[in-house]
Amino acid sequence: MNAEVRQLDSPHDPYAALRFRDFRLLLVGRFVAAFGEQMLAFAIGWELWLRTHSELALGLVGLVQIVPIILFSLIGGHVADQYNRKRIVLVTQLVLTLCTVGLTALSYAQGPLLLVYLLLFGIGVARAFNGPATSTLLPQSVPPEHFTSAATWSSSAWQVAAITGPASAGLIVAALKTASPVYLIDAGAGLVFLILVALMRGRPLALSEKSATLDSLAEGVRFIRRTKVILAAITLDMVAVLLGGATTLLPVYATDILHVGPEGLGLLRTAPSVGALLMTILIAHLPPFQHAGRTLLWAVAGFGLATIVFGLSTQFWLSMLMLLALGALDNISVVIRATLMLTYTPDAMRGRASAVNSIFIGASNELGGFESGVTAALFGPVLAVVGGGIGTILVVLGVARIWPELRELKTLDAPEAVALSPLQEAHAGD
Repeated sequence: MNAEVRQLDSPHDPYAALRFRDFRLLLVGRFVAAFGEQMLAFAIGWELWLRTHSELALGLVGLVQIVPIILFSLIGGHVADQYNRKRIVLVTQLVLTLCTVGLTALSYAQGPLLLVYLLLFGIGVARAFNGPATSTLLPQSVPPEHFTSAATWSSSAWQVAAITGPASAGLIVAALKTASPVYLIDAGAGLVFLILVALMRGRPLALSEKSATLDSLAEGVRFIRRTKVILAAITLDMVAVLLGGATTLLPVYATDILHVGPEGLGLLRTAPSVGALLMTILIAHLPPFQHAGRTLLWAVAGFGLATIVFGLSTQFWLSMLMLLALGALDNISVVIRATLMLTYTPDAMRGRASAVNSIFIGASNELGGFESGVTAALFGPVLAVVGGGIGTILVVLGVARIWPELRELKTLDAPEAVALSPLQEAHAGD
């Protein structure tokens, strides 16, 4: 029985994934961890801006975290497909927590910026191994027929954390005149996530039977390349966010353009997540996508347009409105891409495919921040943001032309034969 018949036979259940214990543990854990990470991002940006007043210093935060992800993610994905994935998550999460404790000490003592960047590099290394392994927890927590529901609610948890995290960090910094406690909260959040993951039982997923070779490391790359709809969706997200990201420059906008201080910065950082959360709730309660590809293209084009308006705005209310729109439109892309990764990827390939995805998405977020910082340092923040928005729209036009498979994508449910065919092609010459 195919996916369309199943949808006709049973009513849409927006809360399907929440009925599974392991998924609830994972959802709470991801929320707590993301809450801490959002607070950490606020603290790092705010402290570095006050200490240096350098857009380049803000951009370097992204660079030192993305370099290890690019260098080590393929290895991390292969490790995740060879060894106990839950154990990898626990070990790497402990490393992330220890790095945050180090940042707490440096913040309290106003330690050297070099050490700050070294610890951020360490966080990037840990995430290169943590990300691919963590990506396998969701398919272990729910059966395949509920992947779309799980991806939607996972996005919702992240967005709630992204709303409450920066706002809470802004209030703490404004009240205490220091960001040191914010780092400590992130360390505690990491420990909570570690405990909740340890409590998960998880359904078994197949591991790769291949030994560690250069060929097996490259299988994730080949799988993504041959699965055209995933390649198009990831490329669209990567390049669009790389060019259209404005969040790195929010400290500059808060202090020099909108003049709203740390409280206003907290609200600015929160706005995209409020928009994304509202969109998540809407997606969860609406029927499944019937024109997913075209919806994705229009959403990213709208993301570029909202970025342009935000870059030109000097009014706080308009800037907030555009950030709300950015979050809502970006969340459509997140849900579609995450669901495609779940439905099209075989279990034994999940770590390596996720590693490639992490490189793409990490590059878009972190290198996008570096690009924004460098461009702002050279041409000013307004031109950096507006130019990025224009570039995003051009990217949408290019992706729509290069990959017609994305334009023609209807639902997010992939028949088993289609989902496995790229892997079978990869082994055709074995």
